[in-house]
Amino acid sequence: MEVVAGCYEQVLFGFAVHPEPVGDGHRERWAPVADFTHHAHTASLSAVAVNSRFVVTGSKDETIHIYDMKKKVDHGALMHHNGTITCLKFHGNRHLISGAEDGLICVWDARRWECLKSIRAHKGHVTFLSIHPSGKLALSVGTDKTLRTWNLVEGRSAFIKNIKQSAHIVEWSPKGEKYVVVILNRIDVYQLDTASVSGTITNERRVSSVTFLSESVLTVAGDEEVVRFFDCDSLTCLSEFKAHENRVKDMFSFETPEHHVLVTASSDGFIKMWKLKQDKKVSPSLLCEINTNARLTCLGVWLDRRTDTKESPPAAAEPAPVSKEQSRRNKEESGHAVQEEEKQPKPDTEKCSLTGDSNKPTRGNSLVSAKKRKTVEMLEKKKK
Repeated sequence: MEVVAGCYEQVLFGFAVHPEPVGDGHRERWAPVADFTHHAHTASLSAVAVNSRFVVTGSKDETIHIYDMKKKVDHGALMHHNGTITCLKFHGNRHLISGAEDGLICVWDARRWECLKSIRAHKGHVTFLSIHPSGKLALSVGTDKTLRTWNLVEGRSAFIKNIKQSAHIVEWSPKGEKYVVVILNRIDVYQLDTASVSGTITNERRVSSVTFLSESVLTVAGDEEVVRFFDCDSLTCLSEFKAHENRVKDMFSFETPEHHVLVTASSDGFIKMWKLKQDKKVSPSLLCEINTNARLTCLGVWLDRRTDTKESPPAAAEPAPVSKEQSRRNKEESGHAVQEEEKQPKPDTEKCSLTGDSNKPTRGNSLVSAKKRKTVEMLEKKKK
């Protein structure tokens, strides 16, 4: 497995982690080894997402960079958005969804890296999005104080709910029966069948990250050193533990055959991996820690799992890089593809279902190789 983390210093770190038996073999020590640093962005990293082959990073430089974890090479950049990339989510190995401060949500083919759909999602910034486990629905929140439900089969808005304040996190539960919406230090728990708030959890400080450990247990981190486990049914705090010396910026959880693991990243520069107990009232035990000496912002874990050949990107799907000028031209030409969902609520003829393939990508696709992008930037500077 590989832990990846982005930071304010514009770098993506990669650390390979190998579980090693200790003593009698009943205990384990997880040994992290620095694997790579990827310095493709020109501003701080704001989001990271991982599938079985790629790690993608979003930044304040308005680009999405793709890193091939199998080949350990830069795979190019997507340059469709104007504004900071605020959220990136993979659904399986076929689709990536991005949201940004330009108010757009884009659906990408994660094999050919083409923009299948560009939706004018919010009147303000898109602050966060979450994909339902089925891949048929998505939720997004923005600075326009709305919570929006998206029909991903039709590629259109399904429902808009006005909320009193701007939410900055929304997250589906593992089965998709409930979801949480976070506003500052308040976490509203919604039930899918009623689309209404069933209860509210209040954290001590502003919440920076949430992750579901099960359908009812939610892990919450915020602008403090402590991580808490909450029961979403009883709305009570099961336990809390001190994870870092500074605020926790992001979390990621995953399961191995032996363990349920929680990974935390903090402004103190440390990434820590925790072994969760079955009883969440018992604090987790530390498996390992990594000091990056950087101000961390986002986190992901790449698990080297062999996937079905249907899910793996075919050789023919390797994209041909284009120049930055061509990328901008594509971006301008694709303006007509951006649709006002509120003005056109009817389903589009072009579908971008995350449960199947889309046949007609919009013209707004743009993959730029890192080398060509930097060469163009240097030429532009010389001209100036």
